[in-house]
Amino acid sequence: MSPSPHTPAQGHPRRWLILGVICLAQLTVLLDNTVLNVAIPSLTRELHAGTSDLQWMINAYSLVQSGLLLSAGSAADRYGRKKMLIAGLALFGIGSLAAGLAGSTGQLIAARAGMGVGGALLLTTTLAVAMQIFAPEEQPRAIGVWAAVNALGFAAGPLIGGFLLNHFRWGAIFLINLPVAALGLVAVVALVPESKSPSGDRPDLPGALLSTVGMASLVFAIISGPEHGWLSGRVLAPAGVAVAVLALFAYWESRVPHPMLDLHFFRDRRFTGAVTGAVLITFGMGGALFLLTQHLQLVLGYGPLEAGLRTAPLALTVVALNFSGLSAKWAARLGTPASIALGMVLMAGGLVSIALLDAGGYAGTLVGLLLIGGGCAIANPAMAHAIMSAIPPEKAGVGAGVNGTLAEFGNGLGVAVLGAVLGSSGGLAEGLRAGQLVGAVAVLLGGFVAAALLRRARRADSEMAVA
Repeated sequence: MSPSPHTPAQGHPRRWLILGVICLAQLTVLLDNTVLNVAIPSLTRELHAGTSDLQWMINAYSLVQSGLLLSAGSAADRYGRKKMLIAGLALFGIGSLAAGLAGSTGQLIAARAGMGVGGALLLTTTLAVAMQIFAPEEQPRAIGVWAAVNALGFAAGPLIGGFLLNHFRWGAIFLINLPVAALGLVAVVALVPESKSPSGDRPDLPGALLSTVGMASLVFAIISGPEHGWLSGRVLAPAGVAVAVLALFAYWESRVPHPMLDLHFFRDRRFTGAVTGAVLITFGMGGALFLLTQHLQLVLGYGPLEAGLRTAPLALTVVALNFSGLSAKWAARLGTPASIALGMVLMAGGLVSIALLDAGGYAGTLVGLLLIGGGCAIANPAMAHAIMSAIPPEKAGVGAGVNGTLAEFGNGLGVAVLGAVLGSSGGLAEGLRAGQLVGAVAVLLGGFVAAALLRRARRADSEMAVA
């Protein structure tokens, strides 16, 4: 790393202000993961968008973003995290302007893909910068704030989108990003210190290409499964490409002198434990939260805006516990393995509450949302910190890329699989209940697997230190 003179012992003197700036940049990216859903009726009416058009408007963003996360993180490590943060904000702003002024479905899809490039750069560099400007003892709390912004983006997207659509044309949901991106650019240039890997590794262009094609193909197969059938050519062809390309990526990374993703990371039990748990947890939570919106609207009978408001307790719980520092204090007292296990138990309990207490109306759902929020506040920052701390500081961008890729993969797979559970059940209410319970099992399993592997890694480290 090329550190600022103020890091790493005490942390950067303006680290909390910088964290606020990069979290604001990240919030715009996260909002665009959900805000488009509420504009679907307007897009259908004004752009004459068909079903496939709508799917590509939504998926172009997530496909490009998820495919580029590892490459974006690697570029940030090599060329400078501040430079990539500036590039990400600029690309995201330009893409937002093009999307807001789009006059056809093709133009909007292309603009969304461009926004996905900027989004990949922002999601990786924000977490990497946070790891660089904070001293190790403050990193868990900083990651907690970063994770709380993720929850805030999930909850605020439909609400902000609904408000804007009530007062302006659909393009406003993209144009609102412009002042935020402009403010972020000025603040990043003025405040954020530059950092990058000191080794000057040669760029791994074949690895970047293979990881991008492989991950985009995998996510495309997952997205296509629920609509076209898991055994259809639309799913099997990209899935086959993904398997072949990702296997070639792993082979290439094991041979190249300066790999983008060093496969030796997977020999670290902390890393493998956090990675395994993260996939299972995001699988369970991503799919279960996808079912939650349907539960609120189709079972409890709320409109889209009211359903969005009624999911807010989840995000507010996460924000309150992480912004106050309470979750970081509990995690420090319990240790990472116990924190992850406790968080997963709370989250699984919340999903079970939503599934089994729905006869009481919203009360059972509210209990579930509060439990899920508490579990997310404790477990998710601990999981992200376990991944990032298991990777050398000079590879912080790649670590953030791994973290983001796992989240995209787990969420996409959860939506696909739990959506299939919903579709195969006898009735809507039964399908939603079964999906929530499957999600609870996955979350619980992920928590205990991660906790066990992390505890074993800590024990091995202790034994080596004694020896």
